[in-house]
Amino acid sequence: MKRILPTLVFLALAVNAHAEPQAVSGVADVNGTRLHYLSAGRGEPVVLLHCYTQTSHMWLPLIAELAKTHAVIAPDLRGAGASGKPETGYDKKTLAQDVHALVQSLGLGRVTLVGHDIGLMVAYAYAAQYPGEVTRIALLDAFLPGVGNWKDVWLLRDLWHFHFYGETPLKLVAGRERIYFEHFWNDFAADRTRSVPEADRRLYTAAYAQPGGMRAGFAYFAAFPQDAVDFEGFAKTKLPMPMLVLSGEKASGNTLIEQARLVASDVEGVVVAGSGHWLMEEAPAQVIPRLVAFATAAPAAQP
Repeated sequence: MKRILPTLVFLALAVNAHAEPQAVSGVADVNGTRLHYLSAGRGEPVVLLHCYTQTSHMWLPLIAELAKTHAVIAPDLRGAGASGKPETGYDKKTLAQDVHALVQSLGLGRVTLVGHDIGLMVAYAYAAQYPGEVTRIALLDAFLPGVGNWKDVWLLRDLWHFHFYGETPLKLVAGRERIYFEHFWNDFAADRTRSVPEADRRLYTAAYAQPGGMRAGFAYFAAFPQDAVDFEGFAKTKLPMPMLVLSGEKASGNTLIEQARLVASDVEGVVVAGSGHWLMEEAPAQVIPRLVAFATAAPAAQP
């Protein structure tokens, strides 16, 4: 099953309405694991880092636009999609090291980073570890563990899922992955009928239902205490590159923007009106052009 999955993912991309012919699959062995990624276009490189419950597939509409002027790489993070699912390494510092190793293996040099949800945490950890190799960074709707009043987000009553991992949760969701993911796709949207499309829900459910997929997904949350320690240390040195923060009015609101200003010195924050957490699906007409404009802005001076 694991051996044929990259082919299945590629075929799914080819028939999905979001797919563009220039998006192709690749696989690289880096940092002790295997990363599957989508690539397209030529030019200044942009790296797209996906949300939990999703894979690199979520970025296809943005890839179609960015690839007109940029080289775009969208990996499946360690543990997700067609990437490897080792037992360890789900703290965001290590996930960022995975992506950095992929970027180096592809000879991309300085990159623009775009991350959503868990992906934004990885993007921040990448920029904090390799600030001289990041041109600019965009963070989409979630929060930064260990920064400011982050526990006001983490410990909210309706975010029980951050503590939902281990042997019993794995047994509870086995064969019921779709039911579990519906909590995210429906309850975190401003309007569940404008959230993640049905075809994508089926694709993501199948991806995480692979052996080891849910264990790895839960590990992203289990690593938050370590992420908080790491990010608190990173935040002592503010990021110098331009940062764009997009957050949903009905989701993170100003919280992520306020956190971003604690960790970076050049922050533009935008609350996307009427949107929940799923910015790419709920507000593509606002989000995609803004990300394209940000990625195509004049390069920031190297520090």
